[in-house]
Amino acid sequence: MNIYVVDDHSLFREGLKFLLSRLDFANEIYEAENGADFLRGLKEKKVDVALLDIEMPGMNGTEAARKALEIQPEIKIIAVSMYSDESYYSAMIEAGANGFLLKNSNFTEVKKAITDVLEGRNYFSMEILQSIVNRMNDKLPGKTDYELTERETEVLSQICKGCSNQEIADILSISKRTVDKHRENLLLKTQSKNTANLVVFAIKNGFYEI
Repeated sequence: MNIYVVDDHSLFREGLKFLLSRLDFANEIYEAENGADFLRGLKEKKVDVALLDIEMPGMNGTEAARKALEIQPEIKIIAVSMYSDESYYSAMIEAGANGFLLKNSNFTEVKKAITDVLEGRNYFSMEILQSIVNRMNDKLPGKTDYELTERETEVLSQICKGCSNQEIADILSISKRTVDKHRENLLLKTQSKNTANLVVFAIKNGFYEI
């Protein structure tokens, strides 16, 4: 597995690269100090996960994430920041980020975030998630605007727990194809652009409690 560390602070990059190099599943670990260098690197290197600072000089993390997914649509992006304020993360959700970490996270949490996104889940630091939920009132439709079926509610709950579609299928004793369809319907009904947005929606509207 190849990992890209993108941050304008060299000390943070070097420290994180050292820790990542000790992971059994890490193969190549690349680094870039800004979004432009990161995007140039993506045109030459196959990358599985990018740990991407949100605030960087020049091109910010949101723009870099959006363009990175155009170059390598399968890449998993974990947004990293010093701040838990929702304003730093809502745009990254829209851009397609799969995970969200604070820079003061311990390495066990970093490892879990990488593992989760590689397995098709989303990862939120709890502090970040609570901040996002507290300030999303004007970003998503209210609960009274739609109705979810009982099965859709069950699937939504499992999505919020971080389960993959196959895991949800096993838990609910239904086919993965059925879960795929329920997830598609949930995204449409809730007007969510991606799974991260869907998780925030579910918590904000009382379908899942953290």
